[in-house]
Amino acid sequence: MKPHSEMTEAQTPTYSQSRPTVFVVDDDAAMRDSLRWLLESAQLNVQTCDSAEAFLDIARPDACGCLVLDVQMPGLSGPELMDELKRRHVHLPILFLSGHGDIPTVVQAMKGGAVDFLQKPYDNAQLLERIGQALTLDADSRDARRREFLRSQRLEGLTAREREILEQVVAGRSNKEVGRKLAISYKTVEAHRGRLMRKMGAASFAELLQMMLGGRRETI
Repeated sequence: MKPHSEMTEAQTPTYSQSRPTVFVVDDDAAMRDSLRWLLESAQLNVQTCDSAEAFLDIARPDACGCLVLDVQMPGLSGPELMDELKRRHVHLPILFLSGHGDIPTVVQAMKGGAVDFLQKPYDNAQLLERIGQALTLDADSRDARRREFLRSQRLEGLTAREREILEQVVAGRSNKEVGRKLAISYKTVEAHRGRLMRKMGAASFAELLQMMLGGRRETI
């Protein structure tokens, strides 16, 4: 694929948890320059691309930040790029910039998962506010995925008996009730419960409960 000037600085892109990137994809050079100036003036890290195809060259599943995306572009349109990113498991929140005639398309795209859209010409303050919200959403989503990954990893480290006891404990049963249900002694339940809490990295029952109810119970 022909190289793009906006991609030169990011042929081998790196993404930082502490420094998210606002990716701008728009075929209008003046619009890209205007957005870069605005975002950099707000101390945001910016990467611009002049087409959806150019962005796909650098898109990675571990990218953090958000995507400011034009709707109508030569080649892949904004909504088509959004669909392709889903297939590639790139989870960046997407904010569409739309012309008046694009609104029905954007409404459909938002039903497909876009987080916001603004009409061109946009208000600078409003755009910065919406981008800030998208960056917060991305950070929260990444943190939730990280917690779910850790939870799943820790669950895999439990024995079959510990999983049984965890299921009973999360259901609100006391150690004695668990012992009667599983036909084992109270002391055995207590020992298993202590080990599973250590394996799950929970300092208290409340923390364990929050960890489990925040995830999918069916994985237990």
